[in-house]
Amino acid sequence: MSTDCLFCRIVAGELPATLVHEDEQLVAFEDISPQAPTHVLIVPRRHVATLNDLGPEDDGLVGEMVRRAAAIAKARGIAEGGYRTVFNCNREAGQTVFHIHLHLLGGRPLTWPPG
Repeated sequence: MSTDCLFCRIVAGELPATLVHEDEQLVAFEDISPQAPTHVLIVPRRHVATLNDLGPEDDGLVGEMVRRAAAIAKARGIAEGGYRTVFNCNREAGQTVFHIHLHLLGGRPLTWPPG
């Protein structure tokens, strides 16, 4: 855990969040500034700053993050209509919290290209 990381503090229960899911590897919670009716962040419990810091040993973790996003989309009733998953990596891509996280967005039509 990184004591100065917002998401580490949420994972540790030190900061409030509206939890959607938690297990041994992951925590999922509602984004505090949602960009769609469904905007959930899926984060690993272990602190990893950016996608660039992942190694081959993390393949299963990333797979679990993506599968959890799909399960949440199905539970929210947006899987069939469509949803978007996004990882941002570093500042120029819009990463503002340096703890990897997968955005799950859906519940409205999403345009392309984003931003």
